[in-house]
Amino acid sequence: MTAGPSLLARWEAIGRPFANLPRWAAGLVLALLAAAMIWSSIASVAVNRGERAANPVAASAASKLPTTAISDLKDGDFALYARIAGRVTKGEDYYAAALDEHRRDNYPTRPFVAVRQPTLAWLQASIGIDGVRLIEAALAAACLIALQLRLGPQVTLPERLAAIVILTLGGAAVAAPIAGLVHELWAGLWLTLALLIYRPERWWPALLAAAMALAVRELAVPFVLLWLAFALATRRWTEAAALTALLALFAGGMVLHYLAVSAQALPGDLASQGWDGQAGYGLALKGLCRWTGLVFLPMVIGAPLAILPLVGWVSLGGRIGLFAALWFAGLFTMVALFARPENLYWVQLGLPAYGIGLAFAPRAIFELARGLGKPA
Repeated sequence: MTAGPSLLARWEAIGRPFANLPRWAAGLVLALLAAAMIWSSIASVAVNRGERAANPVAASAASKLPTTAISDLKDGDFALYARIAGRVTKGEDYYAAALDEHRRDNYPTRPFVAVRQPTLAWLQASIGIDGVRLIEAALAAACLIALQLRLGPQVTLPERLAAIVILTLGGAAVAAPIAGLVHELWAGLWLTLALLIYRPERWWPALLAAAMALAVRELAVPFVLLWLAFALATRRWTEAAALTALLALFAGGMVLHYLAVSAQALPGDLASQGWDGQAGYGLALKGLCRWTGLVFLPMVIGAPLAILPLVGWVSLGGRIGLFAALWFAGLFTMVALFARPENLYWVQLGLPAYGIGLAFAPRAIFELARGLGKPA
């Protein structure tokens, strides 16, 4: 008995999903979108107000663009990473230097994931922090090329041009002097590239891109798990086996990371507060307002706009639209459930890819509005 088409194949056959909704469904989606945008304005402002009340100094620092020169960094995460990179560059062992710097600045070292994977520090020691920035700039350019090749006839010329502009602006984050220190920026660029270069007939380049993200930030695991779920759902067994092998290799690397951190541990080392902030989606929206061009807008305006790219990705349809929407929704849920206010930078794992969806949002809203005019 021949198996029927997969769920993904049936989804792809729909085309642009919003264009095919009945009147009642289009009205429901529009109502939910309006409610979400109103809620987002209230929730993000509440999160911002609560953070400022709890720690006004840190909140003020977090509201500024990351344009500080590396030599001017005095405290905070990026200063910590810069000092570690400097010591590794001079020949010190990464783990000895990292744990010593964590203790000096009262950063936790337990559990072991509180200490970053050594990959980026080793790369910084080899080619310098500015060398890492050059790679990130090349990645941003590669994403632009991949976007051009990936966008097919399902998008209009204005949408294509808007997507190029948005991705260019999003990739401009690599111009910040501290870009070479930001683990999430590195991982986000590689995941953006993986999303854009995936082809069913030639998936291994995307696998390598995802592996580069995993090598620096373990929070890229959900992206790979989602991809594995897609491969299993479409019965692409070779692809699924390769993804499983990648996850197994990553797990082995994390075991080695655990052993290396444990070997340097001391009885008085600080433990993390944990990752169960449960701050809600307002925190994710604030992160998007902090780490994108929305930083130039009042949060009461920026937060509602930050929802529109997700709507745009959903409306695109096809594998890429569905995969992107699920990845971003999952990432923001992870931030909402587990991140603390100082973990806003987690949203960078979805950047600059997330912003591309804004280019598709106007037609999505038009399709929904047109759906209201259909016969009941």
